[in-house]
Amino acid sequence: MKALHLTAFGKPSALALAELERPRADAGHAVVEVRAAAINPSDVKNAAGLMCQTTLPRVPGRDFAGVVVEGPEPWLGQAVWGSGGEFGYTRDGSHAEYLRVPVAALSRKPRSLDFAQAASVGVAYTIAWLGLVDYAGAEVGETVLVIGANGSVGRSVIQLARWRGCRIVAVDRHPLADDLRESGLVDASFLPDEQMPQNVRAVTGGRGAEVVYDAVGGVMFEPALHCLAHRGRLVEISATGMSRVDFDLRDFYHNESRLFGADSLKLDGAATARLLDKLAPLFDHGTLPAPVVHHQVPLQGAIEAYEAIAAGEPGRRVVLPQA
Repeated sequence: MKALHLTAFGKPSALALAELERPRADAGHAVVEVRAAAINPSDVKNAAGLMCQTTLPRVPGRDFAGVVVEGPEPWLGQAVWGSGGEFGYTRDGSHAEYLRVPVAALSRKPRSLDFAQAASVGVAYTIAWLGLVDYAGAEVGETVLVIGANGSVGRSVIQLARWRGCRIVAVDRHPLADDLRESGLVDASFLPDEQMPQNVRAVTGGRGAEVVYDAVGGVMFEPALHCLAHRGRLVEISATGMSRVDFDLRDFYHNESRLFGADSLKLDGAATARLLDKLAPLFDHGTLPAPVVHHQVPLQGAIEAYEAIAAGEPGRRVVLPQA
């Protein structure tokens, strides 16, 4: 089979398109013919050697959608989708024509999504759910501030927050994307300048946001804290620009603030599959819209797609459709 192959960490040019042995099924594993596989920023960081758990050589790629071609009889021919913290790190991933998947990590793809759309859900929606629903417990009527709103995770948080009946305030270093601005999902939006906490309080009657989901982190951590309402919950998933941060501990405990770290890599394929099982009916019933797929490239163009993401192209969600 054709696959991206990582034998040494470095720039995306270190990746190679190689001919590898096709994986086989066994008692606990199925083989999925990959029809589409998203390229996430974490995949690019992985290729650069920034993920300490990764062992080489390795086929990268976390998210996938495809058809089971080998495995238990009930799964044969089934359209599936999936992701997981081990794919592309400690076991071969989805940037290939075929993928070996633990049977427990299989989840049936929503009928309403094509393969490219389904492959775009995994990392973005699972980390959004983990932080917003499982950890912060966003509730009806609460204000959710989303920092990094234009990105795939930010967009997923916005959709889940609206499903939860929340009011949404968006922050991004670029003007809000046209589709988000025109959707009516976002009640207010700002650039991440020094006036951001005051702006957030101005549109929340002085309270601040009950939940701040910070998909940027690092340089945005302290401003995010200043946007919290009393007993507000801050979710951090990244550390852009800096990994060590300073804040006033007295302000933190006087506000009775709560801080959550969320890491999708802690969800293995089986745990991710169960979460995707919860998301599937929300897509099929129209509660969540189909993800927007901005670019599609063949597997042969994957290295160039990695390079584009590494260069910081905004709003890019790339999948690798297979023949």
